[in-house]
Amino acid sequence: MAKVENTKKRRKEFQTRKAILDILKLEGPQDSQMLAERLGVTAMAIRQHVYAMQDEKLLTYTEMARPKGRPAKMWELTPAANKFFPDGNSELVVDMIGLIGNVLGGDALTSVIQQRSQNQFQEYQARLAQYQNLPEKLQALADIRTDEGYMAEVQAQEDGTYWLIENHCPICAAAQVCQKFCVAEQALFQKLLGPETDIRRTEYILDGQRRCLYEIKASEAMLAARD
Repeated sequence: MAKVENTKKRRKEFQTRKAILDILKLEGPQDSQMLAERLGVTAMAIRQHVYAMQDEKLLTYTEMARPKGRPAKMWELTPAANKFFPDGNSELVVDMIGLIGNVLGGDALTSVIQQRSQNQFQEYQARLAQYQNLPEKLQALADIRTDEGYMAEVQAQEDGTYWLIENHCPICAAAQVCQKFCVAEQALFQKLLGPETDIRRTEYILDGQRRCLYEIKASEAMLAARD
């Protein structure tokens, strides 16, 4: 009986800790009280988890001043926490990039990335074809990217622009050794959404930010045509 109870306890602890990781991945730094309110547990219970996860090198924190009282500890993920999220077989991919570059040369690697991008375009375009307006296309694109491990979402802004947010990069290791992957993906989005939109990446995981954020709005030519 005790063994069964211990198994249940460990399972519950794992579920809670995975939920903490997911919240921090999707929403950025949070303090213990914020996490407790999200998960419906006490702040003390959360503190037990986050300190244990800090010991495991999964979490770290920065202190944020408050008007009164002690500074709040704002918990965030460390790079070690990425092992709990899709990684696109990062070691294998990095090895393959090195082999292609060393054996066949840089031009061959560029050709591989271009062909990958073309394959993605054909697949994505087929799935977006049924949608007519930009919000629907963006949501469908975010769904595709989430299926691929990017934890993507779309947010509409008051000024009429849209944010396509990717909270995780399953090919981050590959992109670190060859940023042509990132260039190709932004070009892919632009090609899918057409010349009537402008796409600008304003946050970038490889610059040390926690997510990639693409700001999408009607192009200057489209706005002029409306006027």
